[in-house]
Amino acid sequence: MNPKSAAHAYREAVLEHAPPLKIVHMLYEGALRFIDQAAHVDPQEDFATFQEKINRADAVVSELRLSLDHGPAPEVTAQLDALYLFVEEQLRTAFLDRSPDTLPAARNVLTTLLEGWKGIDIGAEAA
Repeated sequence: MNPKSAAHAYREAVLEHAPPLKIVHMLYEGALRFIDQAAHVDPQEDFATFQEKINRADAVVSELRLSLDHGPAPEVTAQLDALYLFVEEQLRTAFLDRSPDTLPAARNVLTTLLEGWKGIDIGAEAA
């Protein structure tokens, strides 16, 4: 068996059986990882890689925003929506300006939100 396909199958199995809160954590961590990777690329020398990392971070944040359920707590989801839109705007600005200058602001918002999500008891999620 190809080691890459075995690793891919393992990742798919982990995601398929992960509790929803764990998936949210993984999405935030992925977006933060892509932002960090973009921040370490000089967009003037390697714009393609910078663009790829920004696009991947943006795709994760967009997915988080689009998956919001506004029914149960509309005030909270409206605030999350606004924060996600802010992060998307910072990523878009970094892309358009070809500069990592706005990435720390996006990273700070996502880090704060991830800390909040990690404060939720996963055991309470199953109840």
